[in-house]
Amino acid sequence: MTYHLPAGKALGGPYVVDVTPEKAGWGYSSLKVLELPPGGSHTFDTGDSEWIVLPLSGGCTVETADDFGHDTFRLTGRDSVFSGVSDFAYAPRDARTTVSSTGGGRFALTGARCSRRLPARYGPASSVPVELRGTGNSSRQVNNFGAAAPAGGGDGQGFECDKLIAVEVITPGGNWSSFPPHKHDEHRPGEESVLEEIYYFEFADHEGTPGLGYQRVSPSGHGRGTDVLAEVRGGDVVLIPDGWHGPSMAVPGHHMYYLNVMAGPEAERAWLICDHPDHAWIRGTWPDQPVDPRLPLYTAPSQ
Repeated sequence: MTYHLPAGKALGGPYVVDVTPEKAGWGYSSLKVLELPPGGSHTFDTGDSEWIVLPLSGGCTVETADDFGHDTFRLTGRDSVFSGVSDFAYAPRDARTTVSSTGGGRFALTGARCSRRLPARYGPASSVPVELRGTGNSSRQVNNFGAAAPAGGGDGQGFECDKLIAVEVITPGGNWSSFPPHKHDEHRPGEESVLEEIYYFEFADHEGTPGLGYQRVSPSGHGRGTDVLAEVRGGDVVLIPDGWHGPSMAVPGHHMYYLNVMAGPEAERAWLICDHPDHAWIRGTWPDQPVDPRLPLYTAPSQ
């Protein structure tokens, strides 16, 4: 199994990224990235999965219809993942959904197989909790648009889904995130949950020079023994069925963005992690250091 998929290696149909449970060899998590030209549209069936449509660049209209009704959500979106928080739309399972864009853009479809049908909903950008996690050169910003619950002490109550958990992380150039390395591949009630995870990367360029970073996943002794040390660039995907993941390293001069998509078999939708015992001590140093002054890169807009 290849766990690092460089840009262009995860193509599928109309999608520039098309990761499904079947392709990943697991049970729940999905990610599709759709690029639309001005005036373009795309229709898909949600099937047995719930989906959040998240603009990465540009705005769109999301229409979803099923036996319970028809909903239309107009998403303002954003210029890029480095320019601001985006609004989003939730499409339930067993629905027909259309994404259309007057100006064109790039749109992430984060998905998870689920059993419950929840109503279609609009998520305003103003409701997205923006969390600063870590300090010093471990500082990063987390946009908890699809979090299950307040992550790391963040504000808000999360966004209701059946299985899906999805967040955005921005790491300033030169910093490490997903650190200390952590895992969620064992069922330990109240301590650790089983979650498959997808990382999708983008980078800020510098005067036209593309950015890059590095992603590490090391075996935890559970599951497949996933082992990855990858140079990652814009559009790359890393699949994490198990293992200690982190650090995610942004090279100096280039901010790094990644979109995390998680889901798993647990009855309770929760992000419960276990830190690597060799590196867990680093959390204890955070109260003695300031947060990187470059953060937050931006905050959620007012209502």
